[in-house]
Amino acid sequence: MTVGPTLKQQVLPQHVAIIMDGNGRWAERRGKPRVWGHKKGVEAVRRSVSFCRELGIPSLTLFAFSSENWRRPEEEVSTLMQLFLLVLQKEVKALHKNDIRLKIIGDLSAFSPSLVQSIRKAEALTADNKAMTLNIAANYGGRWDIVAASKQLAQQVQQGTLQVSEINEALFAQQVQMAEQPELDLLIRTGGDLRISNFLLWQAAYAELWFTDTLWPDFDQQVFSDAIATFVNRERRFGCTGAQIRELAAENKG
Repeated sequence: MTVGPTLKQQVLPQHVAIIMDGNGRWAERRGKPRVWGHKKGVEAVRRSVSFCRELGIPSLTLFAFSSENWRRPEEEVSTLMQLFLLVLQKEVKALHKNDIRLKIIGDLSAFSPSLVQSIRKAEALTADNKAMTLNIAANYGGRWDIVAASKQLAQQVQQGTLQVSEINEALFAQQVQMAEQPELDLLIRTGGDLRISNFLLWQAAYAELWFTDTLWPDFDQQVFSDAIATFVNRERRFGCTGAQIRELAAENKG
């Protein structure tokens, strides 16, 4: 099979989401603090964003911090917040340069005012970018997303602008996070666990699921391309390989 425009335009996933698991275990296996693993994980984020950009995938969603992560040790949570703020401030210029829109999804009410301000500033800077959307799920939970959407519809009913009989799946789908983006095609989880951990429960209804034992800091172009090739084979039965996906990315980059 020749990798070409047909593969790129019609078969590749239009929206990929990743549960980035395994940072802590990666560090512990090397005798390092868990925080070191989170810092190394930032490099895997850069690689994944670049790869999606090269392939022309319109939307990438990364699970950075779940609503359940607050249960972790206070020191680790504090460090994660500081790292999130630092990375946000450092990376946003590169995203903007590459025409990538940044969108933070989740309940921001639990974050510090300085972090929320940085988030809004980064989103505003990149708001008009068209090449790709990078969604970062922070203090996000799939159940929270569904409840928030339900509240929005309930408010419209209460205000008299919506009838209960008018509520259907299509209307509900317009209220959840990322409603304006392509539907989720592929959900990847690193780290070996076989669950989706309250992530994108509504959006993942018909997504292909792909799990790998690879820990997040080791998630590279080869592993990512294997995941995409699996999606292509499941969806279109083209017999595509990870090597061909990487070849396509290299051609687009050149």
